[in-house]
Amino acid sequence: MTTATKDLYTIMHERKSVRKYDPSFKMTQAELAEIITEATSAPSSSNLQPWRFIVIQDDATKKELRAIANNQEQIETSSAVIAVLGDAEMYKNVEKIYTQNVVEGHMGEEQKNITISNTHRMYPHAPLEVRQNIASFDAGLISMQLMLIAKEKGFDTVTMGGFDKVKFAERFELPENQFPIVLIAIGKAAAPAFGSSRLPLEDIARFI
Repeated sequence: MTTATKDLYTIMHERKSVRKYDPSFKMTQAELAEIITEATSAPSSSNLQPWRFIVIQDDATKKELRAIANNQEQIETSSAVIAVLGDAEMYKNVEKIYTQNVVEGHMGEEQKNITISNTHRMYPHAPLEVRQNIASFDAGLISMQLMLIAKEKGFDTVTMGGFDKVKFAERFELPENQFPIVLIAIGKAAAPAFGSSRLPLEDIARFI
């Protein structure tokens, strides 16, 4: 079965958290851009798309990042590290997003204006913590989608939440409205990933 013919379930089960990468394997910027672009079809609260990305391919920068990411080897050996950020001021793009919705024929002008008005009434007045939680949740949706797309294209990934977020924000000079959420190493596996068990359905779900 080739990658192109694999179905979603196969990709889901074949995707593993890979921590050993071939450091000689290099992805192109175009390949990385395509994966992120495809992943942006993920849903988000009010379609405000609060995710932002820093794609780190430079070897010297990855070495710096490793020092603030608990010395995790995959930071340096992977082809790239995709830092997934959240934008707590996601509502500031509402006019751009919903104007484009009208241009693409997804809604009419009246619905656009109602949505923009509702967004301006709600989001700017929500506590910062609430807006950060929204952005973090939406970042989780696009991160999972990104990893599945990467696997479908023949690449391996692992997510990393264990890094110094304060130092990351300082090193990459994030504006106040943006904050780091997770790092995703991506590249080609140099060794098989460990398998992992899952709790049985009766331990995690109630049917009422």
